[in-house]
Amino acid sequence: MKKLIMPCMDIRHGKVVKGIKFEGVKDVADPVELAKYYDATGADILVFYDIAASVEDKQIYEGLFKSVRAVSDLPLVAGGGLKTIEDVDNIIKLGADMVSINTGAIDNPDLLNEAAEKIGSENVILSVDAKKVNGEYHVFRNAGMMDTGLDALEWISEGYDRGAGILVLNSIDTDGVKAGYDIEMLKAAGEVTDAKIVASGGAGKMQDFKEALMLPKVEVALAASVFHYKEIVIDDLKEYLRKEGIDVNS
Repeated sequence: MKKLIMPCMDIRHGKVVKGIKFEGVKDVADPVELAKYYDATGADILVFYDIAASVEDKQIYEGLFKSVRAVSDLPLVAGGGLKTIEDVDNIIKLGADMVSINTGAIDNPDLLNEAAEKIGSENVILSVDAKKVNGEYHVFRNAGMMDTGLDALEWISEGYDRGAGILVLNSIDTDGVKAGYDIEMLKAAGEVTDAKIVASGGAGKMQDFKEALMLPKVEVALAASVFHYKEIVIDDLKEYLRKEGIDVNS
């Protein structure tokens, strides 16, 4: 499989937002305009993640999602507020190609089984927000605000067994810091799952993407702020990665 680049639009109240270590979140851009930009500059997959939905116990922002779907031909991942198989079915009918489930799976792990049976494990993403606590990786929920006490590696393993074919591993410790992905955590996850791993949190320069994508089970590199602020243009990133021997999608 060719390595893929995945920009992520964290949506809050209709705007793309970004913070550092899940804190200090501020508005960045209009989602529709940003989706058009990513469509034109080499993105492979686009993430629409409604970060307010789970925290505020609301449904995903359907109207805005449909507007993004209308302007983008990219495979589109939808996440945020997906708590039931009906939620999953609804967002797929609205045009999502894949679903990303985080808090909903923590509350109801069977949702992963149900979603995999409904749309196929290759379209079910387990999104895990993890942080090191006393030397162990813990799962956090509600946009990284609450420590569940769950062992992240055990949860990752269980999620794969339940049918999640893709793992988005969000490192809270490195999120927005732009000092590189959490390579230690990615390696640890690779030892407990055969899911396709998406590295998330910490990209600041092109070399960071290379370092993550060289790991054997990391198939996708996700980033937000470096793409949103055009510090790195995806087409340029792919050219760099090819020169470095990384087989990226054209």
